[in-house]
Amino acid sequence: PVLESKGPPAVIIMGTGTELQYAYEAGQKLQAEGVDARVVSMPCWELFDEQDAEYQESVLPAGVKARVSIEAGSTFGWAKYAPNGFSIGVDTFGASAPAGKLYEHWGLTTDNVVAKAKEAVKTFA
Repeated sequence: PVLESKGPPAVIIMGTGTELQYAYEAGQKLQAEGVDARVVSMPCWELFDEQDAEYQESVLPAGVKARVSIEAGSTFGWAKYAPNGFSIGVDTFGASAPAGKLYEHWGLTTDNVVAKAKEAVKTFA
């Protein structure tokens, strides 16, 4: 994990590349608010899947249903790791604007990750 929870995680936030900064910042905010958040860097699903079950369970415990993924691309494929629909990403084509504006438009922000994480925790509490 990039950011470990203080105890058993209430929510796991996953990201890959540039969007990992928003996952990390969200994890810090959640922890500051008393929510045990774990942030995981998942740059390659295939390598993660090749790890033994014990390792996979140590990173993504099956008992933690509150999971959020953030991807500055398609959400396709994240359902395996965030199976309950809490995936933030870009599933459309053709937008043109400065990156910051596009990230806001698609919810690729720290505040949106925090909101989705809180929603996921509430859903599975």
